[in-house]
Amino acid sequence: MKILAIGRNYVDHIEELNNERPSEPVVFTKPETALLKNNQPFYYPSISKDIHYEVEVLLKVCKNGKNIEEKFAHKYYDQIGLGIDFTARDLQTKAKEKGLPWALAKGFNHSAPISEFRPKSDYKDLNSLNFSLDIDGKNVQKGNTSLVLFSFGFIIAYISRYIMLKKGDIIFTGTPKGVGPVQIGNRLEGYLEGEKLLDFEIR
Repeated sequence: MKILAIGRNYVDHIEELNNERPSEPVVFTKPETALLKNNQPFYYPSISKDIHYEVEVLLKVCKNGKNIEEKFAHKYYDQIGLGIDFTARDLQTKAKEKGLPWALAKGFNHSAPISEFRPKSDYKDLNSLNFSLDIDGKNVQKGNTSLVLFSFGFIIAYISRYIMLKKGDIIFTGTPKGVGPVQIGNRLEGYLEGEKLLDFEIR
C-alpha cells in the first residue's frame, strides 16, 4: 500500500502559511513506515524541533485503477477516516527555501497517525463532512469538506492519471487552517461528524 496526500486544498490554510493557491492538486507521498495506528503514542523525533499537526479526512481505496474518470471516482473508495499529517516544519522550510523536495519533512517515521476507517455509506453527504482536532481539550482546527479546492472525485481522477491506485492505498485530502506545533505531553483528539476517531498522546 501507499500513502498519497494533497497539500494546499483549503484556502484558509493556504492563506495562513502564505502559500500560492494551486491551479492543480499538490500531491506528495509518505512511506508506509509513516503509519501510526490504534491511537498509539507519537514519540517526538530528534530530527526536528518544530513538528506541526494537520488533521485531514482520509479515503481508503477499494480497488485498483488508473486514468479514472471523475464521474466514476466514487467507485474507487469505500471507507473514510481521520488522520494527522505531521510535518517537520523546520525541515520543510529549509527545503523550500532551497527549492528542494520536502519528502523527509513529511515522510519521517510515524508521521501519519490514522484512525480506524468507517464505511462511507455511514455518512449522508461526503461533500459536507465536519471534522476537527482538539489539543488538551481545546479546539485548534475545524473544517468541512465543502470548503476544499479539489473534491474527492477530482483528487482520485487526477492522481490516477499519474500513479495507479491500488486497493488499500490511503489518500490524505488536505487540512484546514489552524495548524501549529505539538509538544511532548499534548493529547490530540480528532473528530469526524462528532465521533471521536483519534485520541493519542505526544511523548
